Amino acid sequence: MSANRRQQIVRTTVKATSESQQFMEPVVVYVVSSELVKISSLLPSNQKRSLLLHSLIKAFGLLSPIPVSGKRGIQIVQPLPATIEELTLYHDSDYLNILLSSLNVESKANLAEWGLEDDCPIFPGLPEYVRMIGGATLTAARSLRHPKVGIAICWDGGRHHARKSQASGYCYVADCVLAIMTLRRTNLTTTSPTPMYRPKIMYLDLDLHFSDGVSEAFYAPVRSTLPWTLTLSIHHAASGFYPTSFLSDLPPEDPANCRSFDPFTLSIPLKEGASNRTYARIWPIVERVKEAFSPDYIILQCGCDGLSGDPCAKFNWSLGDEEGSFGWCVQRVVKQWRVKTLLLGGGGYNFPNAARAWAYLTSVVGYNSLEQLDQSLDLEVPIPDHEGFPYYAPSFTLNVPAGMMRDQNTEEYLRSIEYRYEHIIEMIKHRVITQPTS
Repeated sequence: MSANRRQQIVRTTVKATSESQQFMEPVVVYVVSSELVKISSLLPSNQKRSLLLHSLIKAFGLLSPIPVSGKRGIQIVQPLPATIEELTLYHDSDYLNILLSSLNVESKANLAEWGLEDDCPIFPGLPEYVRMIGGATLTAARSLRHPKVGIAICWDGGRHHARKSQASGYCYVADCVLAIMTLRRTNLTTTSPTPMYRPKIMYLDLDLHFSDGVSEAFYAPVRSTLPWTLTLSIHHAASGFYPTSFLSDLPPEDPANCRSFDPFTLSIPLKEGASNRTYARIWPIVERVKEAFSPDYIILQCGCDGLSGDPCAKFNWSLGDEEGSFGWCVQRVVKQWRVKTLLLGGGGYNFPNAARAWAYLTSVVGYNSLEQLDQSLDLEVPIPDHEGFPYYAPSFTLNVPAGMMRDQNTEEYLRSIEYRYEHIIEMIKHRVITQPTS
């Protein structure tokens, strides 16, 4: 199926919704299908997580349409598997030949060269997994081109460690990079003397782990034109903690005189125990970076392995709507930034908590069967009776509260982050004003 035909299918689906249900403004697209859930649940590191998530969202009735004038609605769109042409927009063709081969790929030599060992083993259904996850995220990204779509959700996406020709960190397909490159191909209109222009995309990553695959894909310390992508990763960084990358470090104190520094490839590394307090403190930096860059699209990777109770056990973040919480940060983006936004999943290895988090975030941007329109679910709401109910013991509520871990992000360290970003934000503003767009 051609890319034009794929875009026509998404456009027709959303058009039918917007014409028959004018109350939806803006439309929220939710990408899911039984095939996507089945295939996504095959991933060795996340087996059955997708099934647990989508069954909880269904149990809460979050995807049930409620036609009330002036309120936001959710439109389900089924994903289309990515084609070879779409995947080679970024990935190396030899790498794809290995991933998508119908032969017994276990017999192929030098799998380590492609990263297909250890945390990224070959598994039954891998070719279908790569095409479906890549296609699901691309389906969501393409839907944002429609003028009535404000938010698109693909919780099965967010594979931010995969590289151009190598799997890494449970990630085989670089769907985040593919989404950025696809949105870049969108033509936007303006009233300026140049009526058509290419959009700017801000990629914001909330996963516990650094977004090495995405950040490295767009890192360019020497630029002659204004870049169309800015990446910002908020993550844990410590000696030996995966992934190791010089890009994951705190930016230099004097960024203007550091030749290897790229002000459009940014990082905010946090120490162990990062809590709501820490995120509330750094969030103004995130918002100032966004204002300086002035993006046309936001891609928000919502990995939830920083939540308290995750097996990674590095952060002490809570889900709730308290200032600085995971839910609060996402609400700031989707309700106050007023920019078309793609929400993706990511890490999260306490599967019931991952399901809780993404179900709650779905309620933040949509509505539910309790008619709490344009509001989020109450965090103390009981988990509905459904096939996954036993997994939510012992609380059987939606909430993921903070634990007792000590926050090691000291006042001195947080001030050092603020100081460095003062210079960086000025660099971004200067380049946005003075450099021509690419």
